[in-house]
Order: sequence, then C-alpha cells, then structure tokens
Amino acid sequence: MKVLFKKDVADVARAGQVKEVADGYARNFLIPRGLAVVATSSALKQVADLQAVAARHAAEEEKEALALKERLEAQPVVIEAKAGSQGRLYGSVTTADVATAIQKQLGASVERRDLEIAEPVRQVGSYTVSARLHRSVTASVTIDVRAVGGA
Repeated sequence: MKVLFKKDVADVARAGQVKEVADGYARNFLIPRGLAVVATSSALKQVADLQAVAARHAAEEEKEALALKERLEAQPVVIEAKAGSQGRLYGSVTTADVATAIQKQLGASVERRDLEIAEPVRQVGSYTVSARLHRSVTASVTIDVRAVGGA
C-alpha cells in the first residue's frame, strides 16, 4: 500500500515522503496513529502545495538575511565600555553587548546565540565578530570598542 508520511518515522521514512509499505503495517500502525495517510492524488497535491509554500518562505528568509548581511558589513558597530587608562576594559564585551549595539545602531535584531566572538574582547580596539543570519548566510561584523569613563 502506498502511504504519504505526515510525521517522521525512525528507520522508515521522513515527513512528506511517499513509500510503499505492507498493508497491515499501514492499516494497523501508521494510519491509526496519524503517522501516515493513504497516498491519494488529493493528499499528494496538498503536500506539493505545502512544499512550494515552504520553499517560497525559505527563499524570502535567505533574501532578507543577505540584505541584513550587507547592512552589517557596511559599517562598524560602535560599543562604548568603561576602560582604564591603558585601554583595558573593566570586564569584557559579550555577545549580548554586541546584539544590543546592533539593535540600537541598525535597528536589526540579531540573537546573541548567533554571534560568535573569536577571542575575548578585553581591550579598546577593533574586532571581527561572525554572525550566523541564516543556514547559508554568515556575516562578518566589525565592532569598534571605545573607552568611556573609567579611572
């Protein structure tokens, strides 16, 4: 019997796949549990429509991520932090600080979990932070750490 899987079934199929399975397996296990439906032309058409919509959404998200990447890489993000006379910061600049600065200066929201700082920022200066905006889009953001106040 040909069935269309609605959910992933381990070692059998993934959601959206059409597979030939034993009649008893389909009637007694897959269909009653809502894991699959009989593969009719209307069910197949519905899945094709859903996949087309999902593909359009993914393309839109990637396009938005590319636009945000250009904005982030165009100019450095300025972060002001308390520092001593030698330019050493009291504490360090974290990914949360960078995300807040991007929100304030560019109006773009970037999750702190998507930011990655290579080495700890404990001195005044310019640093590069990588920002994962989408599965296939990563931006290199330049942050400019400036001293404010201090000893």
